[in-house]
Amino acid sequence: MTAQAGPTQPKGILAALAAEHRDRLMPLAEEVAFPAGARIFEEDEPADRFWIIRTGSVALDVQHPGRGRDVIETLDSGSLLGWSWLCPPRRWHLGAETREAVTAWQFDAVAVRGLCAEQPALGLALVTLVAQTIGHRLRATRDRLLDLYGPRGSGPAA
Repeated sequence: MTAQAGPTQPKGILAALAAEHRDRLMPLAEEVAFPAGARIFEEDEPADRFWIIRTGSVALDVQHPGRGRDVIETLDSGSLLGWSWLCPPRRWHLGAETREAVTAWQFDAVAVRGLCAEQPALGLALVTLVAQTIGHRLRATRDRLLDLYGPRGSGPAA
């Protein structure tokens, strides 16, 4: 089922896109739902889609052999879930698990990359937003790993 325009204002990554770009992107969206505790993807699996979270929350985690998973960041409504679909080798860098029931718009990566090739202005806008997301996730990962493994007091200031 494709996403329908609703009366609510876009938020998060969709709000950052110009209306004309949203209008071109959203017909590629499929509405999906995940129950609480569902693994959406695992590290190093092929990244062939991405999501924009509508409701609920998703924890991004990193697997530590012998330790289990450490949560790096928790995403909520309006957030982009997944950026690895854009850049080769197109494999997930983190894992993702729902914290509660989630509804989202799911996008096929091949279709979106094709749209970006056909619509360079949309492609640039989307790549810019994904790059901002990558930068944010790198900072969040750094901060979390310092919390877990750094010397006491080396994490971000509270």
